[in-house]
Amino acid sequence: MEKKINYLENRKESYKTSSNVFISFQYAFSGISYVLKTSRNFKIQLIFAVTSLIIGFLLKISLSNYVILIETIMSVLILEILNTSIESIVDLVVKKEFSILAKISKDTSAGAVLLASINSVIIAVYIFVPKIKLLF
Repeated sequence: MEKKINYLENRKESYKTSSNVFISFQYAFSGISYVLKTSRNFKIQLIFAVTSLIIGFLLKISLSNYVILIETIMSVLILEILNTSIESIVDLVVKKEFSILAKISKDTSAGAVLLASINSVIIAVYIFVPKIKLLF
């Protein structure tokens, strides 16, 4: 929570809409950087993503399978960023009080990440298992 507060103090003008596209990119990269620094799950997913890409390289998967793998990885990472965003908005709205609607919001956004992660495992099995079978 302190990381969030420190981060927000550095972005005092975040309520404004940027009129410059480069500043918009800067905000976007700042958001990605924030998730990378504060979200344990994002770091874990990034490690699995890099590991999957290395395994794909070592197993010499096809270009089309690489595209499928990258799209799957990106879907998980994007959903994790959205999950972090939803959690932050809910925390902002409810402060430290319990709300069943806040719980539902956080649980469902986490559920979306879980489903994407399960999908990524299915895709990885589909792509890697036939290549691994050829090794034996």
